[in-house]
Amino acid sequence: MTSKQRTELKSQAMKLDSIFQIGKSSLTPQSIEAIRAVLKARELIKINVLKNCDDDTNELAKLIAERTGAEVVQVIGKKIILYKQNMQKLEKRRLAEKRAEKKKEAAKRKAKEIKRGTKSEWTRADSMRKKNQVKKNK
Repeated sequence: MTSKQRTELKSQAMKLDSIFQIGKSSLTPQSIEAIRAVLKARELIKINVLKNCDDDTNELAKLIAERTGAEVVQVIGKKIILYKQNMQKLEKRRLAEKRAEKKKEAAKRKAKEIKRGTKSEWTRADSMRKKNQVKKNK
């Protein structure tokens, strides 16, 4: 993960609420499975480690990341931010970006056509209005 990606994920995580709380029972197999399921659905999660947990927060973060296949974005005090990329969501994002790029290119082409004075949708609409006015005047 690059530093730019990490910075972007940190800024996104600022808006998130903690989804999980780890208490005195520390990590259980059920909590790992639940974290894995939520990471699959959300990609970016925030975990709160309660004060009654005796384990070190950094060690917990590494352990959770190892067991879930996620990456530790940041550990601040008793908060852990994890990220795991979902390939299906990544593919959807790429397709959406391609569609947006095609729309921008089409808009640029139309703007160039209008600047050049070539027949475009705008000039065709104007010529149709003129024809209709001529017919009405007769």
